[in-house]
Amino acid sequence: MKWLLILVIGIVIGLVFSRRRSKSFNEKQSKNKENNKRKILESLNSKFANADVESLLSVSDATATRYLDELEKEDKIKQVGKTGKHVHYEKV
Repeated sequence: MKWLLILVIGIVIGLVFSRRRSKSFNEKQSKNKENNKRKILESLNSKFANADVESLLSVSDATATRYLDELEKEDKIKQVGKTGKHVHYEKV
């Protein structure tokens, strides 16, 4: 019976500490994302492409696309073109 109590206490303590770390990590990640989106808006010319964001931030294509999608939803940029090589973005 003692071992069961020790096991339950250990699990509870583990959950408490993991949630604290997770919250801290998520806050840090969110700040990093906002800084990267700010860099995109400050550093790039009025017309830019996904590849420009990849180079600027040294991120993957998928990450650059996510940042651009978020900026577009925030009405800070607009996409010109539908798909492919001719797509670029403009600051609003």
